[in-house]
Amino acid sequence: MKRILLFLATNIAILLVVSVVFNIVIAATGIDARGSAGLLIFCALFGFGGAFVSLWISRWMAIRSTRARVIEQPQNQSEEWLIRTVQQQAQKAGIPMPQVAVYQSPSPNAFATGRSKNHSLVAVSTGLLQSMNADEVEAVLAHEVSHIANGDMVTLTLIQGVVNTFVMFFARIIASAIARGDNQRGGLAYYGLVMLLEVVFGILASVIVMWFSRQREFRADAGSADLAGKQKMIAALRRLQRGRESELDGTMLAFGIKGKRSTIGKLFMSHPPLEERIHALEQRR
Repeated sequence: MKRILLFLATNIAILLVVSVVFNIVIAATGIDARGSAGLLIFCALFGFGGAFVSLWISRWMAIRSTRARVIEQPQNQSEEWLIRTVQQQAQKAGIPMPQVAVYQSPSPNAFATGRSKNHSLVAVSTGLLQSMNADEVEAVLAHEVSHIANGDMVTLTLIQGVVNTFVMFFARIIASAIARGDNQRGGLAYYGLVMLLEVVFGILASVIVMWFSRQREFRADAGSADLAGKQKMIAALRRLQRGRESELDGTMLAFGIKGKRSTIGKLFMSHPPLEERIHALEQRR
């Protein structure tokens, strides 16, 4: 639950910042954006704008938030192998070579990010390198390379932009209906109601974004099976299943979330349950 709350807090914070800027621009320009058509256009501009700003700085933010070290010159055989493996997979997937980074963390994590296939990053934790064998790490890397090849960062950004647009739009439509009268709609009560509705709608909209994210994970699993081999990918997922539940419970892993999940919690999962992903791969020919 803590993971879910942190995820929602981050997304809602971005939405609220965009909303404040939106209100300032409207007030400063004197544009009447309360008509449905004009309001929808402005919400789309700011909704997609915020999402694409996040995408544009995603690689920079990921490196700094995890304190990852981008491998410019390999310092050991392990880093040489990482570079060589990602390079081979990128060539096979038909994408430019991503940056490869390693960051310090005891948990077996990995992620891919970046604003495009030409500006992407694959990062792995030291915990993943220590807890998995070469075949399993290869499958993890192939999974992340597949995310890049599938354009998942841009796809989810577009989805987030659509979601942001309608969260902002319906929050203002409903706030206007409740705070009837032009004076009330321009007052603090109106803007306070808009913020409250955006928080509520933002939480509900996260369910949609997470559903799309889970579907992309299945596709990345299939991509890993093509690049590295189905059995290697299954082995990597099973390795996570055999992980120390008590120590990793509630921690976001490279391929899923460990621990018990409530029905509501499952709606906010960015990754499908490990058992479902293993089953999907086993059924794949």
